[in-house]
Amino acid sequence: MGDYSKALEFYEKALKIREKALLPNHPDLATSYNNIGRVYNNMGDYSKALEFYEKAHQIKEKALPPNHPSLATSYNNIGLVYDNMSDYSKALEFYEKAHKIYEKALPLNHPSLATSYNNIGGVYKNMGDYSKALEFYEEAHQIFEKALPPNHPSLATSYNNIGEVYNNMGDYSKALEFYEKDLEITKKALPPNHPSLAISYNNIGMAYFGKGDYSKALEFYEKAHQIYEIALPPNHPFLATSYNNIGGVYDDMGDYSKALEFYEKSHQIFEKALPPNHPSLATSYNNIGLVYNNMGDYSKALKFYEKDLEITKKALPPNHPSLATSYSNIGGVYKNMGDYSKALEFYEEAHQIFEKALPLNHPSLATSYNNIGGVYNNMGDYSKALEFYEKDLEITKKVLPSNHPDFAYSYHNIGLAYYGKGDYSKALSFLEKALVIRQKSLPPTHPLIKETKDNIGYVKKKM
Repeated sequence: MGDYSKALEFYEKALKIREKALLPNHPDLATSYNNIGRVYNNMGDYSKALEFYEKAHQIKEKALPPNHPSLATSYNNIGLVYDNMSDYSKALEFYEKAHKIYEKALPLNHPSLATSYNNIGGVYKNMGDYSKALEFYEEAHQIFEKALPPNHPSLATSYNNIGEVYNNMGDYSKALEFYEKDLEITKKALPPNHPSLAISYNNIGMAYFGKGDYSKALEFYEKAHQIYEIALPPNHPFLATSYNNIGGVYDDMGDYSKALEFYEKSHQIFEKALPPNHPSLATSYNNIGLVYNNMGDYSKALKFYEKDLEITKKALPPNHPSLATSYSNIGGVYKNMGDYSKALEFYEEAHQIFEKALPLNHPSLATSYNNIGGVYNNMGDYSKALEFYEKDLEITKKVLPSNHPDFAYSYHNIGLAYYGKGDYSKALSFLEKALVIRQKSLPPTHPLIKETKDNIGYVKKKM
């Protein structure tokens, strides 16, 4: 927080001097507005960021010809804020305006054109449209390959972006392939303790985490963390994110005291480094709530989830997907507590936001159907549960590869609903599908494999 307020202080002083000395449409004023907008964007104060980026843009529109690259930069900045707000249609609108200018003003293989493809690809990735995201990221990559030397950091970023899409698709081996290409370049291009190297290690850790290989995930997360400790001041937000990643592994391993230890370290940094309503602070409360939920301490979990919701409501627009996630988490606690009407209330609140904010086949919508199905299943209304579980499966089939771990959840849940209905042959069929995927995607000692085998055993006893 200190760094941002200091930066704001200096930029605002510069603005006051320029406002006195310059004409109202002078380009230097636009630079000042841009700088202030960038700080607000980094602080997570998106409405303020937009206000200043739009002031900068108005000056540029008057001062520059319509296809000037600086205008494109300005559209990009505004697009970035909308992207951060998860207003993806608005983000696309501004990124595409920027892209049209770049296409007219720059040669075909100019790196700025590649960056523009990257921005558009990023929006499609956030929307869960992974095939479109890959299309734009690959377009960017082709330009970088032609325009830049083989060990240029932008090429590394490009490999990283493509890796991220494969990671989100659950194709962790493919993700690793691209993340390792990124790491290879980053090691050659940058000094050994450069923060970008830590990002590469983090991403590789994330892919191993997705594969359920927790020891490898920890190994890479800890390599990243060591760099951050050397390269960054002790209260830098990246260090907090790093503690979060390590905490996440311990949480999944069921080592809840370790998970809490790391999540709390992360939280202390965010409290010092960020303004009180920053979305990252909300995420931090959410993570701590998650551990208490997993530990079965539901009153503690609710307390932290409600803090998360309080900040998220202040920091983000009313239909932001992060708000839906907050409602979902609270719904999950009520479900675990056996308060099914409360659980449905919060899950449906979340679902309404997802329907407004996300495209029809977004994976988060599938998760939302699954959550509602889970409540009906626990209530013993198996037909209603199946109705929602099948909606979840329908989306999952459209957006994810057939061996993605999310399929195992879908099949497992449908199997349990059929078990509840007494249709044991159908139950067995779906549980066995879940087991096949889990055995391919997870290490043999993973608790989910044991759980699935146990459930298959229960079904067989009933047949």
